[in-house]
Amino acid sequence: MKIAFIGLGNMGGGMAANLVKAGHEVRAFDLSADAVAKAAEQGCATFATVPEAVAGVDAVVTMLPNGAIVRSVYTAEVFGHAPEGALFLDCSTIDLETAREVVVLAQAAGYEMADAPVSGGIAAANGGTLTFMVGGSDAVFERAKPVLEPMAKTVIHAGDTGAGQVAKMCNNMLLAVHMIGTCEALALAQKAGLDPQTFYEISSKATGYCWSLNDYTPMPGVGATSPADNGYAGGFASALMLKDLRLAMAGAATSGATVPMGEHATKIYEAFVEAGNGGKDFGAIFTTL
Repeated sequence: MKIAFIGLGNMGGGMAANLVKAGHEVRAFDLSADAVAKAAEQGCATFATVPEAVAGVDAVVTMLPNGAIVRSVYTAEVFGHAPEGALFLDCSTIDLETAREVVVLAQAAGYEMADAPVSGGIAAANGGTLTFMVGGSDAVFERAKPVLEPMAKTVIHAGDTGAGQVAKMCNNMLLAVHMIGTCEALALAQKAGLDPQTFYEISSKATGYCWSLNDYTPMPGVGATSPADNGYAGGFASALMLKDLRLAMAGAATSGATVPMGEHATKIYEAFVEAGNGGKDFGAIFTTL
């Protein structure tokens, strides 16, 4: 299959490389010359513009920073340049309104499209073990699976258009709440005289079990290896967690949902990022305790 991949950042670069490994012809574009050079080393054909990259493809995959950029790239550079009937998969994490709007515009222009945001982080992007949450019709989901599976451990049909973005914002709001609670529990255990590793051994096998504790322990030298063991470098940046929390808060406001824990988590990450910690892994909240 001939696939254009637009957006070769921390996540997109590894994703595109896994499509190459699966035997697809990947036509790559990014504004970063370094990202493009790395993609070329990994077997992608690279192009100077988006219209060149999408010419003649079967599918277009995008991994972009925000909704405004997603809308601009598709409406100004993809529509009319990709072949009519091509499949578009936007794997970016963006606001629900824009995700739905771009799909409607794509359909009007003669294309099929799904929102397909991901969970798993950089390591999963590189390892081909992401979870994709796909919003679209049954038929579009079936077309999407062969494109997404080489990058994934799980590809889930979340529902109709926009459902992938709803699943992503809810998942990451839950993850933020879990991470803050995990950090608080580890700090409390230590300050109250319980060895943190002992607490990990107990809680990771009891009702405190959660991914943030068991698989991504945010305290250096305790439990699972994570960015905490590397000075909180790499992983999932706190600024990106804040972005996702703000999307969840916007979604809550639009839908009338009550999310007090989500609101509090947003305030905590806002303060952390505003203090200059946006580039640190989101588990670095532990350092504030």
